[in-house]
Amino acid sequence: MLSVRGSVRCSLLRLPVRGLCSAVIHKKSPTPGFTWSAPTVCLHRSSVRTLSGVSGADVPGGPGASGWYSGLADSAPVHLCENFLVSMQQVSGLPWWLSITVATLSVRTVITLPLAAYQLVIISRVEALQVEISELAKRLRYEVSVQARERGWTDKQCRFQFQKNLRRIVSQLYIRDNCHPFKASILIWIQLPLWISLSLALRNLSLDQSALQCGLAAGGALWFHDLTSPDSTWILPVCVGLTNLLIVEVFALQRVSPTYFQKLLLNCVRGFSVLMVPIAATVPSSMALYWFTSSLVGFCHNLLLRSPAIHKILRLPTHRSDSPYRDLLSAFINKYYK
Repeated sequence: MLSVRGSVRCSLLRLPVRGLCSAVIHKKSPTPGFTWSAPTVCLHRSSVRTLSGVSGADVPGGPGASGWYSGLADSAPVHLCENFLVSMQQVSGLPWWLSITVATLSVRTVITLPLAAYQLVIISRVEALQVEISELAKRLRYEVSVQARERGWTDKQCRFQFQKNLRRIVSQLYIRDNCHPFKASILIWIQLPLWISLSLALRNLSLDQSALQCGLAAGGALWFHDLTSPDSTWILPVCVGLTNLLIVEVFALQRVSPTYFQKLLLNCVRGFSVLMVPIAATVPSSMALYWFTSSLVGFCHNLLLRSPAIHKILRLPTHRSDSPYRDLLSAFINKYYK
Protein backbone atom coordinates (compact mmCIF):
# COMPACT_ATOMS: atom_id res chain seq x y z
CA MET A 1 0.00 0.00 0.00
CA LEU A 2 0.99 3.60 -0.52
CA SER A 3 1.26 6.53 1.92
CA VAL A 4 1.22 10.18 0.90
CA ARG A 5 4.09 12.16 2.40
CA GLY A 6 3.35 14.51 5.26
CA SER A 7 0.08 14.21 7.08
CA VAL A 8 -1.62 12.26 4.27
CA ARG A 9 -0.95 8.68 5.29
CA CYS A 10 -3.53 6.16 4.31
CA SER A 11 -4.16 3.16 2.09
CA LEU A 12 -4.99 4.05 -1.47
CA LEU A 13 -7.85 1.57 -1.50
CA ARG A 14 -9.25 2.29 1.95
CA LEU A 15 -13.05 2.00 1.95
CA PRO A 16 -15.46 3.63 2.50
CA VAL A 17 -14.25 6.79 0.90
CA ARG A 18 -15.42 10.40 1.04
CA GLY A 19 -14.21 11.99 -2.17
CA LEU A 20 -14.58 15.50 -3.42
CA CYS A 21 -15.91 16.53 -6.77
CA SER A 22 -13.13 15.58 -9.16
CA ALA A 23 -9.46 14.71 -9.42
CA VAL A 24 -9.08 16.63 -12.61
CA ILE A 25 -7.01 19.71 -11.82
CA HIS A 26 -7.17 22.58 -14.25
CA LYS A 27 -4.22 24.90 -14.45
CA LYS A 28 -4.52 28.69 -14.36
CA SER A 29 -8.17 29.64 -14.22
CA PRO A 30 -8.16 31.57 -12.73
CA THR A 31 -12.12 41.41 -14.58
CA PRO A 32 -6.05 61.51 -18.80
CA GLY A 33 -4.06 64.55 -17.99
CA PHE A 34 -6.66 66.87 -17.29
CA THR A 35 -7.18 70.45 -16.84
CA TRP A 36 -10.86 70.69 -15.95
CA SER A 37 -11.60 71.78 -12.40
CA ALA A 38 -15.30 71.84 -11.76
CA PRO A 39 -16.73 73.27 -8.55
CA THR A 40 -17.48 70.64 -5.94
CA VAL A 41 -20.63 70.42 -3.89
CA CYS A 42 -20.30 69.40 -0.24
CA LEU A 43 -23.25 67.37 0.98
CA HIS A 44 -23.90 65.31 4.03
CA ARG A 45 -24.40 61.60 3.64
CA SER A 46 -28.03 62.00 4.50
CA SER A 47 -28.49 64.02 1.32
CA VAL A 48 -27.76 61.03 -0.88
CA ARG A 49 -31.03 59.87 -2.31
CA THR A 50 -31.88 56.51 -3.77
CA LEU A 51 -33.79 55.31 -6.77
CA SER A 52 -36.90 54.48 -4.79
CA GLY A 53 -38.73 57.35 -6.43
CA VAL A 54 -37.21 57.08 -9.89
CA SER A 55 -38.76 54.92 -12.57
CA GLY A 56 -36.60 52.58 -14.58
CA ALA A 57 -37.92 54.33 -17.66
CA ASP A 58 -35.71 57.32 -16.81
CA VAL A 59 -32.76 55.40 -18.21
CA PRO A 60 -32.78 53.84 -21.68
CA GLY A 61 -33.53 50.16 -21.37
CA GLY A 62 -34.19 50.41 -17.61
CA PRO A 63 -36.73 48.06 -16.02
CA GLY A 64 -39.75 49.11 -14.00
CA ALA A 65 -39.27 50.49 -10.51
CA SER A 66 -41.23 47.61 -8.95
CA GLY A 67 -38.91 44.89 -10.24
CA TRP A 68 -35.86 43.18 -8.81
CA TYR A 69 -33.58 45.77 -10.38
CA SER A 70 -34.98 48.63 -8.29
CA GLY A 71 -34.70 46.44 -5.21
CA LEU A 72 -31.05 45.83 -5.98
CA ALA A 73 -30.42 49.52 -6.63
CA ASP A 74 -32.04 50.33 -3.28
CA SER A 75 -30.06 47.70 -1.32
CA ALA A 76 -27.77 48.35 1.63
CA PRO A 77 -24.49 47.56 -0.20
CA VAL A 78 -25.38 50.08 -2.92
CA HIS A 79 -26.19 52.77 -0.35
CA LEU A 80 -22.92 52.02 1.41
CA CYS A 81 -21.07 52.55 -1.87
CA GLU A 82 -22.97 55.82 -2.41
CA ASN A 83 -21.83 57.07 1.00
CA PHE A 84 -18.29 55.99 0.24
CA LEU A 85 -18.20 57.86 -3.06
CA VAL A 86 -19.74 61.02 -1.62
CA SER A 87 -17.40 60.94 1.37
CA MET A 88 -14.40 60.44 -0.87
CA GLN A 89 -15.37 63.47 -2.95
CA GLN A 90 -16.09 65.62 0.09
CA VAL A 91 -12.89 64.75 1.94
CA SER A 92 -10.57 65.02 -1.06
CA GLY A 93 -12.22 68.10 -2.60
CA LEU A 94 -11.39 66.69 -6.03
CA PRO A 95 -13.66 67.11 -9.06
CA TRP A 96 -16.03 64.21 -9.47
CA TRP A 97 -14.23 62.59 -12.42
CA LEU A 98 -10.96 62.47 -10.47
CA SER A 99 -12.70 61.42 -7.27
CA ILE A 100 -14.28 58.45 -9.08
CA THR A 101 -10.87 57.51 -10.50
CA VAL A 102 -9.17 57.71 -7.09
CA ALA A 103 -11.98 55.76 -5.41
CA THR A 104 -11.72 53.01 -8.05
CA LEU A 105 -7.96 52.82 -7.68
CA SER A 106 -8.27 52.65 -3.89
CA VAL A 107 -10.88 49.89 -3.90
CA ARG A 108 -9.07 47.80 -6.50
CA THR A 109 -5.73 48.15 -4.68
CA VAL A 110 -6.93 47.66 -1.11
CA ILE A 111 -9.49 44.89 -1.71
CA THR A 112 -9.07 43.07 -5.01
CA LEU A 113 -5.27 43.19 -5.39
CA PRO A 114 -4.61 41.16 -2.20
CA LEU A 115 -7.31 38.69 -3.26
CA ALA A 116 -5.70 38.38 -6.71
CA ALA A 117 -2.34 37.69 -5.05
CA TYR A 118 -3.98 35.04 -2.85
CA GLN A 119 -5.57 33.49 -5.93
CA LEU A 120 -2.15 33.33 -7.59
CA VAL A 121 -0.72 31.52 -4.55
CA ILE A 122 -3.54 28.93 -4.53
CA ILE A 123 -3.21 28.28 -8.27
CA SER A 124 0.54 27.91 -7.95
CA ARG A 125 0.16 25.37 -5.13
CA VAL A 126 -2.35 23.37 -7.15
CA GLU A 127 0.04 23.36 -10.13
CA ALA A 128 2.89 22.19 -7.88
CA LEU A 129 0.79 19.16 -6.85
CA GLN A 130 0.33 17.92 -10.40
CA VAL A 131 3.55 15.88 -10.49
CA GLU A 132 2.77 14.22 -7.16
CA ILE A 133 -0.83 13.52 -8.20
CA SER A 134 0.38 11.96 -11.46
CA GLU A 135 2.78 9.63 -9.61
CA LEU A 136 0.14 8.62 -7.08
CA ALA A 137 -2.35 7.94 -9.89
CA LYS A 138 0.09 5.54 -11.55
CA ARG A 139 0.67 3.61 -8.33
CA LEU A 140 -3.05 3.61 -7.54
CA ARG A 141 -3.81 2.21 -10.99
CA TYR A 142 -1.37 -0.64 -10.34
CA GLU A 143 -2.92 -1.42 -6.92
CA VAL A 144 -6.41 -1.41 -8.41
CA SER A 145 -5.31 -3.87 -11.09
CA VAL A 146 -3.86 -6.17 -8.39
CA GLN A 147 -7.04 -6.01 -6.34
CA ALA A 148 -9.13 -6.59 -9.47
CA ARG A 149 -7.36 -9.86 -10.16
CA GLU A 150 -7.75 -11.00 -6.57
CA ARG A 151 -11.42 -10.07 -6.27
CA GLY A 152 -12.54 -10.58 -9.85
CA TRP A 153 -13.61 -7.00 -10.52
CA THR A 154 -14.98 -6.00 -13.91
CA ASP A 155 -13.51 -3.10 -15.90
CA LYS A 156 -16.35 -0.88 -14.73
CA GLN A 157 -15.66 -1.71 -11.09
CA CYS A 158 -11.95 -1.02 -11.61
CA ARG A 159 -12.65 2.41 -13.02
CA PHE A 160 -15.05 3.18 -10.20
CA GLN A 161 -12.55 2.18 -7.49
CA PHE A 162 -9.76 4.10 -9.20
CA GLN A 163 -11.74 7.33 -9.54
CA LYS A 164 -13.19 7.12 -6.03
CA ASN A 165 -9.86 6.58 -4.31
CA LEU A 166 -8.06 9.14 -6.51
CA ARG A 167 -10.61 11.78 -5.46
CA ARG A 168 -9.93 10.93 -1.82
CA ILE A 169 -6.17 11.21 -2.26
CA VAL A 170 -6.40 14.52 -4.12
CA SER A 171 -8.74 15.88 -1.45
CA GLN A 172 -6.21 14.95 1.25
CA LEU A 173 -3.43 16.64 -0.70
CA TYR A 174 -5.53 19.80 -0.94
CA ILE A 175 -6.07 19.75 2.82
CA ARG A 176 -2.40 19.12 3.48
CA ASP A 177 -1.26 22.06 1.31
CA ASN A 178 -4.30 24.24 2.08
CA CYS A 179 -4.98 24.88 -1.60
CA HIS A 180 -8.42 23.70 -2.58
CA PRO A 181 -9.17 25.16 -6.06
CA PHE A 182 -12.43 26.67 -4.78
CA LYS A 183 -10.35 29.15 -2.78
CA ALA A 184 -9.03 30.53 -6.06
CA SER A 185 -12.56 31.66 -6.93
CA ILE A 186 -12.89 33.94 -3.90
CA LEU A 187 -11.74 36.90 -6.01
CA ILE A 188 -14.72 36.75 -8.37
CA TRP A 189 -17.18 36.31 -5.47
CA ILE A 190 -15.91 39.56 -3.94
CA GLN A 191 -15.08 41.55 -7.07
CA LEU A 192 -18.34 41.01 -8.97
CA PRO A 193 -20.74 42.16 -6.19
CA LEU A 194 -18.43 45.11 -5.48
CA TRP A 195 -18.43 46.09 -9.18
CA ILE A 196 -22.22 45.88 -9.37
CA SER A 197 -22.70 47.86 -6.15
CA LEU A 198 -20.38 50.68 -7.21
CA SER A 199 -21.96 50.79 -10.68
CA LEU A 200 -25.48 51.08 -9.27
CA ALA A 201 -24.30 53.62 -6.70
CA LEU A 202 -22.99 55.86 -9.47
CA ARG A 203 -26.23 55.40 -11.40
CA ASN A 204 -28.26 56.39 -8.32
CA LEU A 205 -26.10 59.46 -7.75
CA SER A 206 -26.37 60.46 -11.40
CA LEU A 207 -30.18 60.25 -11.32
CA ASP A 208 -30.57 61.85 -7.91
CA GLN A 209 -32.71 65.01 -8.26
CA SER A 210 -30.69 67.19 -5.90
CA ALA A 211 -27.72 69.51 -5.74
CA LEU A 212 -25.54 66.41 -5.89
CA GLN A 213 -26.64 65.77 -9.46
CA CYS A 214 -25.57 69.31 -10.36
CA GLY A 215 -22.14 68.57 -8.94
CA LEU A 216 -21.85 65.45 -11.07
CA ALA A 217 -23.21 67.28 -14.10
CA ALA A 218 -20.37 69.81 -13.81
CA GLY A 219 -17.76 67.36 -12.56
CA GLY A 220 -16.50 65.92 -15.82
CA ALA A 221 -13.43 66.67 -17.91
CA LEU A 222 -12.27 66.80 -21.52
CA TRP A 223 -15.08 65.53 -23.76
CA PHE A 224 -17.29 64.07 -20.96
CA HIS A 225 -18.22 67.29 -19.13
CA ASP A 226 -21.55 65.95 -17.82
CA LEU A 227 -21.13 62.77 -15.76
CA THR A 228 -24.90 62.30 -15.42
CA SER A 229 -25.50 61.77 -19.16
CA PRO A 230 -24.14 59.12 -21.56
CA ASP A 231 -20.97 59.82 -23.52
CA SER A 232 -22.29 60.92 -26.90
CA THR A 233 -18.82 60.64 -28.46
CA TRP A 234 -18.61 56.92 -27.56
CA ILE A 235 -14.95 57.39 -26.57
CA LEU A 236 -15.40 56.07 -23.04
CA PRO A 237 -17.53 53.08 -24.15
CA VAL A 238 -14.98 52.10 -26.80
CA CYS A 239 -12.17 52.42 -24.23
CA VAL A 240 -14.12 50.10 -21.94
CA GLY A 241 -14.48 47.48 -24.67
CA LEU A 242 -10.87 47.71 -25.85
CA THR A 243 -9.47 47.42 -22.32
CA ASN A 244 -11.58 44.36 -21.57
CA LEU A 245 -10.54 42.78 -24.87
CA LEU A 246 -6.89 43.46 -24.04
CA ILE A 247 -7.28 41.69 -20.70
CA VAL A 248 -8.90 38.70 -22.40
CA GLU A 249 -6.21 38.45 -25.07
CA VAL A 250 -3.39 38.65 -22.52
CA PHE A 251 -5.06 35.86 -20.56
CA ALA A 252 -5.48 33.81 -23.74
CA LEU A 253 -1.74 34.01 -24.40
CA GLN A 254 -1.17 31.90 -21.29
CA ARG A 255 -2.90 28.93 -22.93
CA VAL A 256 -0.47 27.05 -25.12
CA SER A 257 -2.97 24.42 -26.26
CA PRO A 258 -6.42 25.36 -24.91
CA THR A 259 -9.23 22.83 -24.84
CA TYR A 260 -12.45 23.24 -26.79
CA PHE A 261 -14.27 24.41 -23.67
CA GLN A 262 -11.57 26.98 -22.92
CA LYS A 263 -11.76 28.31 -26.48
CA LEU A 264 -15.55 28.53 -26.23
CA LEU A 265 -15.32 30.36 -22.90
CA LEU A 266 -12.75 32.82 -24.26
CA ASN A 267 -14.95 33.57 -27.28
CA CYS A 268 -17.94 34.20 -24.98
CA VAL A 269 -15.88 36.65 -22.89
CA ARG A 270 -14.69 38.36 -26.08
CA GLY A 271 -18.30 38.73 -27.18
CA PHE A 272 -19.28 40.17 -23.80
CA SER A 273 -16.40 42.67 -24.01
CA VAL A 274 -17.72 43.88 -27.36
CA LEU A 275 -21.27 43.98 -25.98
CA MET A 276 -20.08 46.27 -23.18
CA VAL A 277 -19.47 49.05 -25.73
CA PRO A 278 -23.15 49.77 -26.58
CA ILE A 279 -24.12 49.17 -22.95
CA ALA A 280 -21.57 51.72 -21.73
CA ALA A 281 -22.91 54.17 -24.32
CA THR A 282 -26.39 54.13 -22.73
CA VAL A 283 -25.42 54.63 -19.08
CA PRO A 284 -24.27 57.84 -17.34
CA SER A 285 -20.67 58.79 -18.10
CA SER A 286 -19.84 58.35 -14.41
CA MET A 287 -20.53 54.62 -14.76
CA ALA A 288 -18.60 54.32 -18.03
CA LEU A 289 -15.67 56.16 -16.43
CA TYR A 290 -15.74 53.76 -13.48
CA TRP A 291 -15.86 50.72 -15.77
CA PHE A 292 -12.94 51.98 -17.84
CA THR A 293 -10.85 52.88 -14.78
CA SER A 294 -11.62 49.57 -13.08
CA SER A 295 -10.63 47.56 -16.16
CA LEU A 296 -7.45 49.59 -16.65
CA VAL A 297 -6.40 49.19 -13.00
CA GLY A 298 -7.19 45.48 -13.15
CA PHE A 299 -5.01 45.10 -16.25
CA CYS A 300 -2.12 46.89 -14.50
CA HIS A 301 -2.52 44.65 -11.46
CA ASN A 302 -2.38 41.58 -13.69
CA LEU A 303 0.90 42.78 -15.14
CA LEU A 304 2.23 43.58 -11.66
CA LEU A 305 1.47 40.05 -10.43
CA ARG A 306 3.64 38.68 -13.24
CA SER A 307 6.73 40.36 -11.80
CA PRO A 308 9.46 37.97 -10.56
CA ALA A 309 9.88 40.24 -7.51
CA ILE A 310 6.21 39.72 -6.57
CA HIS A 311 6.57 35.95 -7.08
CA LYS A 312 9.56 35.98 -4.73
CA ILE A 313 7.61 37.90 -2.11
CA LEU A 314 4.65 35.49 -2.40
CA ARG A 315 7.04 32.50 -2.31
CA LEU A 316 5.30 30.70 -5.12
CA PRO A 317 6.18 26.99 -5.19
CA THR A 318 6.24 26.76 -9.00
CA HIS A 319 8.95 28.28 -11.19
CA ARG A 320 7.95 31.34 -13.17
CA SER A 321 9.64 33.09 -16.04
CA ASP A 322 12.40 35.55 -15.18
CA SER A 323 11.36 37.77 -18.09
CA PRO A 324 7.52 37.59 -18.11
CA TYR A 325 6.96 40.88 -19.93
CA ARG A 326 9.36 40.04 -22.74
CA ASP A 327 7.78 36.62 -23.05
CA LEU A 328 4.32 38.17 -23.15
CA LEU A 329 5.34 40.62 -25.87
CA SER A 330 6.94 37.83 -27.92
CA ALA A 331 3.83 35.66 -27.60
CA PHE A 332 1.64 38.59 -28.66
CA ILE A 333 3.80 39.31 -31.71
CA ASN A 334 3.94 35.65 -32.72
CA LYS A 335 0.18 35.28 -32.46
CA TYR A 336 -0.99 38.44 -34.17
CA TYR A 337 1.83 39.57 -36.44
CA LYS A 338 3.23 36.34 -37.92
